[in-house]
Amino acid sequence: MNIALIAHDNKKELMAQFCTAYCGILAQHTLCATATTGQIISDATGLTIHRFLSFSHGGGQQIAARIAYNEIDLVLCFDDPRNKAPNEDIANIYRLCDQNNIPYASNLASAEMLVLGLARGDLDWRNIVNPKTKPFTA
Repeated sequence: MNIALIAHDNKKELMAQFCTAYCGILAQHTLCATATTGQIISDATGLTIHRFLSFSHGGGQQIAARIAYNEIDLVLCFDDPRNKAPNEDIANIYRLCDQNNIPYASNLASAEMLVLGLARGDLDWRNIVNPKTKPFTA
């Protein structure tokens, strides 16, 4: 499955810790992230992660486009709820996930449930929606 990883600056370390804890599961899938988040996760875990542009320079829009084309199967997005100004790109990603029935986790607890479900095969239905006839190219 194609999994997008997004983390606010205040949540990047938490995302790296999460990916370290679930490295065995995540390694079985194709991962993508925005630039800095992807680098931090890759450095912490050794996972191969396709890195888009930084979030503020279009990386969020790159991920949103792939969601709109149903090329992403799962989004883990650790945003900072204390951030006073909600980010438009995050809101767009969330809306696109809803429109395309793409599982979306916005916090550690929901991310853990989705990743454990992924390991159990609970998200295999996404392979019907998004058959992998070619490798994910980002």
